[in-house]
Amino acid sequence: MSSAPEQFDAWEIQESGAADASTRVLLLAGALCSAPFYDDLVAAPPLASAPVRLVAATLPGHAGSTPPEDLSLENYAALAGTLAAERGCDVVVGHSLGANIALEMAAGGHFDGPVVLLSPAFSASDEDKVLAIADTLGRVPGVGAPAWSGLLKVAPRAMAGHLPEERRAALTAEFGKNDPAFCRAAVRHYFAYFGRHGSLVDRLRDSGVPAWVVRGDHDDVGLSPEERAGLEASPEVTLVDVPGAGHLVMIDQPVAVAELVARVALG
Repeated sequence: MSSAPEQFDAWEIQESGAADASTRVLLLAGALCSAPFYDDLVAAPPLASAPVRLVAATLPGHAGSTPPEDLSLENYAALAGTLAAERGCDVVVGHSLGANIALEMAAGGHFDGPVVLLSPAFSASDEDKVLAIADTLGRVPGVGAPAWSGLLKVAPRAMAGHLPEERRAALTAEFGKNDPAFCRAAVRHYFAYFGRHGSLVDRLRDSGVPAWVVRGDHDDVGLSPEERAGLEASPEVTLVDVPGAGHLVMIDQPVAVAELVARVALG
């Protein structure tokens, strides 16, 4: 990790909602995804009609965007904290890896407002086993590069079944922009983050920020009974289980998630 804050100005951003809104929400996309993965959420009536400005951002390096020099989650959290401050954001919403970065923004002191965490992982063991296997293969000389190239070729087709038919072509095309070498390195840094911090339950609790942890009822990312109990015991953390949703909870049930985000944003 770098010893000095990295300067980065190549964020890919989509803004929507009232331009003069006094409340602004930063939406951080998930791993290998992009800002358009939030399109269903921002179009849902509870947010589309709310006096809120929505700033949807692709994580640098993901979906073919420009990566930062330092791929550690701590650096991503610092960069996102700077972005939130520059855009005047009062709330941060993150999905998947974006949720983990939002968590680290709070834990690392880069953001002290409310955070809404959509399908985060709280430990390495929570993660989808396919991702863990890909990380292991990615570390093997002569195997890692072709393994990631092959994975990214089949991933859009595997992902298609989890997307609404009318959004499938557009979103799989975004996913297909990913660079195998970047993904291999980014996932290695992701698992290294868990190696440094272990379970993130206490890290979230000790941040002291109001947090909502949102999970679909058939999410591929796990949450152990111990992690759930630790979250439920924290007075600043609210667990929200969304029926009829998987890992892409904001696409599967955009209205339910939009209602929550609007409620958090408007107090």
